[in-house]
Amino acid sequence: MNKRNFIKSLGLTLGAVPFFAFDNLKEERSSSISLLPKSLKKGDTVGLISPSSATAERIQFMFAQEALEALGFRVKLGENLKNRRGHLAGTDEERAGDLNSMFADDEVKAIICIRGGSGAARILPMIDYKSIKKNPKPLLGYSDITALHNAIHAKTGLITFHGPNGTGSWNNFNVQQFENIFFDKALTTFQNEVQKGDDLVIKNNRTITLKSGTVEGKILGGNLTVLTALSGTPYLPDFKDSILFIEDIGEDPYKIDRMMSTLKLNGTLDQIKGFVFGQCTDCTPSGGYGSLTLDDVLDDYILPLGIPAYKGAMIGHIQKQFIIPVGARVKLDADAGTLTMLETIFQ
Repeated sequence: MNKRNFIKSLGLTLGAVPFFAFDNLKEERSSSISLLPKSLKKGDTVGLISPSSATAERIQFMFAQEALEALGFRVKLGENLKNRRGHLAGTDEERAGDLNSMFADDEVKAIICIRGGSGAARILPMIDYKSIKKNPKPLLGYSDITALHNAIHAKTGLITFHGPNGTGSWNNFNVQQFENIFFDKALTTFQNEVQKGDDLVIKNNRTITLKSGTVEGKILGGNLTVLTALSGTPYLPDFKDSILFIEDIGEDPYKIDRMMSTLKLNGTLDQIKGFVFGQCTDCTPSGGYGSLTLDDVLDDYILPLGIPAYKGAMIGHIQKQFIIPVGARVKLDADAGTLTMLETIFQ
């Protein structure tokens, strides 16, 4: 995920992005009751859109379409899917237009984002949230798509899905999980896949308990950088009594510290009752006089909360990743390192 210009892009939203008539910045946040998306089955049509960065190589469009077809779907391409404006996949109006048209299209039963990158926050004022309420359907993606997950849940209560993008990895683990959730409607338990190699101890995909215990609540979150950039806006959901999950990529621990500080200062951390940290890929110190470790940062912000918490979940910029139903009720078991869906998440 290329997020270096994300904050600058976000700043442009208020000054340079036109506001559509159906934008409603004064609209109250949605109630605490989640809106369930309609269910999926093989043979349905899904829409493929690009609400963030542009896709560089034409073959990636082919890979994404073939993967969705292999899952059993017909694929409808967004009208502006292949557009480009700078690093973005077209203008803000074009990208928002594709999202809105897919939600309004009765033929389309789910919406898949082809990739993340940067730019989704720019279109948040242009989204037709009233149409989404009338036409609830699954939305899948991660990374920069965190902006859409949180804004849509804040405005409508819709459960969306933090998981592989269209051009992501569709390995056996991800495909099986997708089928369990969307086709079988299973109340899935998300537990790391742990395989022993020839080392004396298992080292890959291990979880670490930060604070023992179990807790139930609505799960919210996503990419830490994108999430914190929504602070102070009407697109950040109400985190009261929720379980927060976060992940990131390519950020020094001091930046993770700064973003966790934002979540503390804006009141988010004081409202949650459970915490899961996924993967922080390539989050190593870059030099200087020294650095806090990621463990130090989590200890400073999470341990004083006294809530069940663990790190190391298969969430983030990794090949095998959980498909987290954002806004659904789950049970967190910090000792087992698991998240379990508690209720059906489809109509």
